[in-house]
Amino acid sequence: MNLVIDRQSPRLRGADSGNGQDSESAEMSGQSIICFAKDFSDVFTSNHHVMLELARRNKVLWINSVATRAPNLASGRDLRRILRKLAGFFRGAQQVRPNLWVYTPIVLPFPHSKIAQRFNRQLLKFMIGRLRRRLGMSDVQLWTFLPNVDDYVGVLGERISVYYCVDEWSKFTYVDGARTAAAEQRLLRKVDLVFATAQSLVDARLPINPRTYLARHGVQREQFAQAMESCTSVPADIADLPSPVIGFYGTIQDWIDQDLICHMAQRHPEWSIVMIGGVFTDVSRLKQFPNIHLLGRREHAQLPAYCKGFDVGIIPYVLHERILHVNPIKLREYLSAGLPVVSTAFPEAQLYPQWCATTSTTAQFTAAVESALKNDSSQLRHQRSTAMRAETWEQKVSLLCKYVTDVLQTKQAAGGQR
Repeated sequence: MNLVIDRQSPRLRGADSGNGQDSESAEMSGQSIICFAKDFSDVFTSNHHVMLELARRNKVLWINSVATRAPNLASGRDLRRILRKLAGFFRGAQQVRPNLWVYTPIVLPFPHSKIAQRFNRQLLKFMIGRLRRRLGMSDVQLWTFLPNVDDYVGVLGERISVYYCVDEWSKFTYVDGARTAAAEQRLLRKVDLVFATAQSLVDARLPINPRTYLARHGVQREQFAQAMESCTSVPADIADLPSPVIGFYGTIQDWIDQDLICHMAQRHPEWSIVMIGGVFTDVSRLKQFPNIHLLGRREHAQLPAYCKGFDVGIIPYVLHERILHVNPIKLREYLSAGLPVVSTAFPEAQLYPQWCATTSTTAQFTAAVESALKNDSSQLRHQRSTAMRAETWEQKVSLLCKYVTDVLQTKQAAGGQR
């Protein structure tokens, strides 16, 4: 991966050239990392990929979500989540992988209340301090994937603080957008280093924190390349579906373009449209079509086998403001599995014009899937998968470590000041 760094500012001007080489990349080992992230048991995302890679050589204490919104006590989903949180708290810190522990704190779930913030700050400082002593974690780094943890930066005795921004959080419909944006801006001003997963996210944060770097997602390329191996079996729940199988996996939320899915199902009743993932929006329209199959959530390790059963991988996102900033990991996973990919035309999908067809209308999307089915070949599948060799999580995280090490050295030289 060749990167050109503008020395007038640390913004990356060119990235992901595709050769997988970076003479300046460095490993980081023997460090202790406290990480604020989503719940570890939730859907596998970049939070997991990055921290699992770091845990290969460092100790990681993963702090399950400290609430980005107040709970809705009328929601069965939220009540179940509260019960899981309580159960997790009483279990204490659990070692889930080598060098990786997960801890569920009890916090007041009112992220915009100053009283709750003060209480949570003192409680977490005490509990995390006790866990650090138990796990032998000194000279810690503080990483966060969440935008609303500015209260904890500088409180936990960390040597360096890192914000890994994966979304335009204020655009989610289920959070208080203005307050979330304000909390994130406070966080950006406090942390030593910011990584953002899309160029638009970098552009918006660089004026607030000059140490903001582009850090596009990686892929478990070898794992997903198993989709092309004869020894990989297609899961039974899609093995007997009529072909072709048009596949999607990911959270099924309000950003999925149901009009588009219904159009494909109606125009091509011979297609089997498979959608894998937890459902958090009304999908009654989708259920009206016998050739649309909503399978629910599957474990991340199962996805390569499902990809083997797909003929095309799709990313049918509604092109609203939040989606313009996303960088879906599934794009690289589909390609690692050799699949032709059709996506709506958000910026990060358009970076792969050779391998991913991007469209702006429903008719164009359906036509692109038709073309992908017609023109696919075994040779093209291997070419797509091979192109992802330069996109692995190991390579991506190695580069992040280089930046972290540079900032640590700079802070040390300056006597610990940012």
